[in-house]
Amino acid sequence: MVIIVGVDDTGRATARGDTTRRSRVDRSVREPRLEKLYRYPVYDSSMEELSGTVLVGESFEPIRGRVVLDDGRIEAVEETNTSSTDIVCPAFVNAHTHLGDSVAKEAAVGLSLDEAVAPPNSLKHRRLAAADRSELVTAMRRTLRFMERTGTVSTLDFRESGVAGARALREAARTTAVEPFVFGSGDPSVLDVADGYGASGANDADFADERAAAREAGVPFAIHAGEPDATDIHPALDLDPDLLVHMVHAEDEHLERVAAASVPVAVCPRANTVLGVGRAPVRELLDHTTVALGTDNVMLNPPSMFREMAYTAREFDVTAREVLRMATTAGADIAGLDCGVIAPGRRAALLVLDGDSDNLCGSVDPVAAVVRRATGLDVERVVC
Repeated sequence: MVIIVGVDDTGRATARGDTTRRSRVDRSVREPRLEKLYRYPVYDSSMEELSGTVLVGESFEPIRGRVVLDDGRIEAVEETNTSSTDIVCPAFVNAHTHLGDSVAKEAAVGLSLDEAVAPPNSLKHRRLAAADRSELVTAMRRTLRFMERTGTVSTLDFRESGVAGARALREAARTTAVEPFVFGSGDPSVLDVADGYGASGANDADFADERAAAREAGVPFAIHAGEPDATDIHPALDLDPDLLVHMVHAEDEHLERVAAASVPVAVCPRANTVLGVGRAPVRELLDHTTVALGTDNVMLNPPSMFREMAYTAREFDVTAREVLRMATTAGADIAGLDCGVIAPGRRAALLVLDGDSDNLCGSVDPVAAVVRRATGLDVERVVC
């Protein structure tokens, strides 16, 4: 029997770009999360074994063996004989969502970026203003339940409407197993509730005060950049962000600054296509920094990481392993989450797929099968 470790001493990713400066909210001095009351089946990961083809470590090396779980942690990863046809991989971390517009699914299809989502008068913002709290919470909760069933354990969400918006998302997540990392908006006081600050874009307003508040609070500052054009990328980088979102129109001069400052990027290829804003230079971004995968606005696309991975693998010059890393490890590293990698000592946030399903049976490459072929119908369970 061989014990597989597969990570460095810190257990963190080795992608170019140091993310250690990005810290989580210290909830000892902030408003506590509401206790989770799980509605959908959530499997107790205490003293359990998962067997099959296990995608181990940061390289997702497939081994035939088992993962031993103890009290919510991965106790060991062992190579051993098994008859199980399951595929065990890290559960997904969606690196960019807007869950609030769950109240208006498909409403913006066919509209331009400004018409669909640009603040303050887009269709999205009008629908959000018209929705009452109960409607909003219910819509976000149902989206989170879909994400849970399709293998996502956390999402980095840009939540509109300030403190009230952040609290609404906390309430929506309370009965699901998905833990949102909330990037709040509006007045900097939102940082008493949120995990970080999410800015709409450097051309929309001067976010210097919000950036300073996030730095003082020791939480991440994220900002959209380079979605409609390149004019807001340098101003966004001038704010020393902890995360850039989109970077569709990033050019060499921007990539050099991103690499020099070790700023990670979240890309959302399907949403960019729906809105007609262009294609992010995903290959070039990966060559310069950590890149994570997000699904963006729920009103444009379902927040399925399976769909986002398959689209990215098909449309860009990337390997299946790179895409799986973008959907798991990269987002977890950006938010400081202890998941995204199957290795001893890590949190047991795992996705178990039926490798003998009608869809996956006969697959010769388990990593490619997860990225390019698997769907929510192949999910046997999510452990978190």
